Amino acid sequence: MLIETPYKNGDTVSIKLTSGEEIVARLVEEKGSTLFLNKPLMIAATQQGLGLAPFMFTSSPDAKVNIDLSKVVCVTKTQDEFASQYIQNTTGITV
Repeated sequence: MLIETPYKNGDTVSIKLTSGEEIVARLVEEKGSTLFLNKPLMIAATQQGLGLAPFMFTSSPDAKVNIDLSKVVCVTKTQDEFASQYIQNTTGITV
């Protein structure tokens, strides 16, 4: 049985919302009933497969977003492939 280490502050995490959206973001902090996220992107289906798109089109790409945990179904560390793509999209650094 594989035991996965829980996510921690600074990790790239995947969040499934009650609305059905899936977000990939850098976890700043989980405090009380709120997730504090940095540079959130959402999973989007494209002709080439899954990709990342802005979570909010009218906010800054460097936005910090707070999400109430009552709107969250689950949170987990992001799969390495998408974590690398997230880092490339948010920093320009290829992992």
